[in-house]
Amino acid sequence: MISQFQLRRTQFIEKMQDNSLAIFAASHDLIRNNDCEFPFRQNSDFLYLTGFNEPDALLVLIKKANVELAILFNREKDKNAEIWHGYRLGQSGAVAKLGMDEAYIIDQFEHHLGELLNGIDTLYYPMFNSEPLEKSLKTVINKLRTGERRGLKAPKCYVDCLPILHEMRLIKSEAEAQLLADAAEISAAGHSRAMQCCYPGMWEYQLEAELRHEFALQGTREVAYNSIVAGGDNACILHYTENDQQLRDGDLVLIDAGAEYQGYAGDITRTFPVNGKFSEQQAQLYQLILDIQISAINQVKPGVAMSDINKKVVEQLVDGLLELRILAGERETLIADESYKAFYMHGIGHYLGLDVHDVGEYGSLQSPRLLVPGMAITIEPGVYISQDADVDDCWKGIGIRIEDDLIVTEHGADVLSADVPKTIDEIEALMAGAKQHV
Repeated sequence: MISQFQLRRTQFIEKMQDNSLAIFAASHDLIRNNDCEFPFRQNSDFLYLTGFNEPDALLVLIKKANVELAILFNREKDKNAEIWHGYRLGQSGAVAKLGMDEAYIIDQFEHHLGELLNGIDTLYYPMFNSEPLEKSLKTVINKLRTGERRGLKAPKCYVDCLPILHEMRLIKSEAEAQLLADAAEISAAGHSRAMQCCYPGMWEYQLEAELRHEFALQGTREVAYNSIVAGGDNACILHYTENDQQLRDGDLVLIDAGAEYQGYAGDITRTFPVNGKFSEQQAQLYQLILDIQISAINQVKPGVAMSDINKKVVEQLVDGLLELRILAGERETLIADESYKAFYMHGIGHYLGLDVHDVGEYGSLQSPRLLVPGMAITIEPGVYISQDADVDDCWKGIGIRIEDDLIVTEHGADVLSADVPKTIDEIEALMAGAKQHV
């Protein structure tokens, strides 16, 4: 049976010029400190085309004279290295298990590349993306150029392969949509657990540990990004990841966290009261953001631009902040001069996939890209009122964001992360029920 990775390689080859070659690089192990390494995470583009999760590898695709080849260069089988550092697939395994046409030892890459590139017209590679690969290409191509008198021929045309591949990655297959749904389901379980475990005096990192524990129980050790667990005013720092403060009675806590499942990212944000009960001001602001988020989700469908959804989000937010007297002035002026950005400084969402901020063009302000079926996106309005904001004290130190993961369908969108409570009543009931069982 042909795998989804083989199909993707074939689809990419179909987009290549005749008599061309493409190269994609895997990630390398990275040193954390001394001789300890960071956990390995495969390059998403390489993973998309191969499903191969070892470092130090290169994929070569060839389209030449009605011949299409997929060749992997990877680490050699080495019994001693495997005793110390783990199993290696090797070259025969790459052919048998990954569906490669050929496989060679990575140390022989430059030697084989000279033979493979000779006479090729067009080279596709990830420009300015892999320094070791560019170094090897420079060596091999310069040898071909200096060997022209001996009949050698270097490529004449060089193309960045990433825009082509990223357009492929932007539209998810049914299999990818299911993996994103699985990642969202695991992420949702973690968020629900965090709500149930939270209490005043707990440390942010302890709440993060509850999330990650649930992710592991549900089937993955991996997180899609560094988790944000931000109590009180920390929630007004958009990418707060220190997670080292104590949660205080009367504050809200914002958790932006997602599990990674088989390479695919979950990305959910929920905001809830540390003590399980929203104050009057917290509830007013929270309900405003929830109403905005539900309205934005209902706007998601093919033919709509995310920027147009964000325009309506801004209008609703300004109206709400005016009603609460957090903003003052004329609605049109506040929108035109972007006064609202003191409280809402990001967009409505982003693409989602193998990367949490996934690849793909968004278009321009003048010509934004329209949503189509198969796109995976987030919808995540928020409001952030820091301690130094020029507002009444009752609003200060409140940061709220509500984020869900969606797949665009033919007629709207499926919300993948709907399992996490997000209404005030649902959150308070879940937290109260958990306390009764302590």
